[in-house]
Amino acid sequence: MDLDQSLLDERDLITDMNSLRSAAVLIAITDRPDPGVILVQRPDYMRNHPGQIAFPGGKVDPGDKDTTHAALREAQEEVSLDPALVDVIGPTDPYHSGSGYNIQPIVGVIPPDLPLVSCPEEVDDWFEAPLDFIFDPKNHHAHVTEWRGVEREYYEINWQNRRIWGITAGIIVNLSKRLDWLS
Repeated sequence: MDLDQSLLDERDLITDMNSLRSAAVLIAITDRPDPGVILVQRPDYMRNHPGQIAFPGGKVDPGDKDTTHAALREAQEEVSLDPALVDVIGPTDPYHSGSGYNIQPIVGVIPPDLPLVSCPEEVDDWFEAPLDFIFDPKNHHAHVTEWRGVEREYYEINWQNRRIWGITAGIIVNLSKRLDWLS
């Protein structure tokens, strides 16, 4: 896989695209002169993605109306973000994960300085990273590792001792490329 391709995901690890499970994440951008993006850090004891940094989100449940509803529901469960306070812009490019998910990122704008509260079962901490920093291609560092016996290329973004990598970094890089973000 060429890390300079316009859209990056893990579809080369997927043997059956029809078997992908639906998931959704919320890219919550704060409405301020220097906007940021809300990210969460998963607890170290979680079975899946322990300690990783992610967007609020998760699996689409049978009761969800659509992926937007799922992303908003998950953000409310994980950080107490009231869905009524999210001005939904809409979906961006889906991300296909090697772990078997078709992840639909939903972009929304939220008021600044909301009193978000982490759900301790799902989120260890939450923070706001500056949009200018995480979208800047100079901060997108390419790496190669072996995963499940296959050499994998991925991006990593480091901000204030926080390692944003894998799927989350891939979604960020895809969106910054889609928006043709200039550094």
